[in-house]
Amino acid sequence: MTTDHKENLFILVKSLSKSEKRQFKLYAGRVEANQNAKFLHLFNLLDRAKEYNEKEIFKKNFVTKQQLSNLKAHLYRQILVSLRMNPSIQNARMQIREQLDFATVLYQKGLYKQSLKILEKAKSIAYRYEEKYLAFEIVELEKVIESQYITRSMSNRAEQLIQDATELAEQNELCSELSNLSLQLYERLIKAGYAKSDEEFREVTKFFFERLPNVEYEQMGFRERMWYCKAHVWYSLLTQDFLSSFKYATRWVELFRQYPRMIESHPVFYLKANNFLLEAIVLIKHPKRFKTVLRDMQAVLASDQFPKNDNLKALSFLYSYNNQLNLFFLEGEFKPGQVIVPEILAHIERLQNKIDPHHIMLLYYKLGCLYFGGDDYENAIVYLNKIVQNKGLKMREDLLCFARVLNLVAHYEAGYDYHIDSHIRDTYKFLLKMDDLHEVQKSMISFIRKLGDIYPHDLKVHFKQLHAELKQYEDDPYERRAFLYLDILSWLESKIENKPIAQIIKAKALKHQRQHKPSITHH
Repeated sequence: MTTDHKENLFILVKSLSKSEKRQFKLYAGRVEANQNAKFLHLFNLLDRAKEYNEKEIFKKNFVTKQQLSNLKAHLYRQILVSLRMNPSIQNARMQIREQLDFATVLYQKGLYKQSLKILEKAKSIAYRYEEKYLAFEIVELEKVIESQYITRSMSNRAEQLIQDATELAEQNELCSELSNLSLQLYERLIKAGYAKSDEEFREVTKFFFERLPNVEYEQMGFRERMWYCKAHVWYSLLTQDFLSSFKYATRWVELFRQYPRMIESHPVFYLKANNFLLEAIVLIKHPKRFKTVLRDMQAVLASDQFPKNDNLKALSFLYSYNNQLNLFFLEGEFKPGQVIVPEILAHIERLQNKIDPHHIMLLYYKLGCLYFGGDDYENAIVYLNKIVQNKGLKMREDLLCFARVLNLVAHYEAGYDYHIDSHIRDTYKFLLKMDDLHEVQKSMISFIRKLGDIYPHDLKVHFKQLHAELKQYEDDPYERRAFLYLDILSWLESKIENKPIAQIIKAKALKHQRQHKPSITHH
């Protein structure tokens, strides 16, 4: 029996909304002979089922084992055809492709002028939405028609088509180079992580500038500028240049303000642009600017112009709530922030099949931090345990590391002494297995190892020693990222000064705002 997570057809059927199911049944039933068709029987059976079970299908006696594979393939295709006709899923790219298909049909019937008329209309839409790969395909079909048949549509038709094809080919090549570079940088970040030394920094920088095309930003179109900004954002993240990340993420968002119609055509890139900008603002600690960008993004997401589909619902949830949590952390508003936890959990429950496990665990980590900052250590442990106890988890090693460290500290703060020794051993073993430990992590290992042997009246002395040891790495370009995942310095200061951690972080945020007001006033 195939399990439901491996059965693509079952997952597709379960992903359909009520209106999409209704549309499919109307589409399938448009032909009278289909009304009792086997593929409709299969659809109704899968729609009612809670999990995929082939034995249950065979019990209904409408399909044999030999027929099932072909029947499933036929149903899968019919659902996709039905979805393609759904207005809510239609976008400019699909409309252009449809027009290109119509033009091809007319060409094959010998209706050349009608074909060219449709191609001209499709080409104008392609140019409007910067769909230049499709525009090139349209021009190539126009060339085929013009080279075979004398249409006399324009006196300089051949020259114009050659010029269009040449310009589009050059622009597409540039776009391909920039998107390739962006993808290579992303792959490097996933595999190797951030630059951890001067040598790695030089290696990444050499790699980037050797592959970056020599272009003038203002002379490029929307699409090329977007990939140019995206490549620079990835490079900035790899080299941990937060101001550069802010600069190019700002440019990326500004592109969509300059070309608002592109939001509808590229909604995922719009979301990512804003998410990268918000992340950059967190890194340079500017809550006022953060609120403005987050408010603007949420207004666009709520507007009728922003496309609505399952993928965008999941991404909108992730980026919106992740950044709401980041704002609470930025301002030290841990307890007030807990009001949105039920909303987050409800969204996770509803969208869990559309969000990858890494992002769900990242949300749990942030919820753990939210409760930890609000001195609710028991709830912090609940969410951090979801990460620590997940044996099959594929998550970035640095986040796994800090989830374990924070979980250990939460157990210590909650007074769970009967578990503390085993948690110390487990965390110590995990950290030792990590590759490329940073100095911050090494200091934490040393402290954790001694924690069980420190007498309560000596703790403050050891807290001060660890604070002094870690403080020297706060502005180190290769060490400071550790403090973004876990504000261990503020926690140590709260223990040393006998103040709530939220109070420490709030005071730091206010001080930073006073000192750095003009730091990002220009782009």
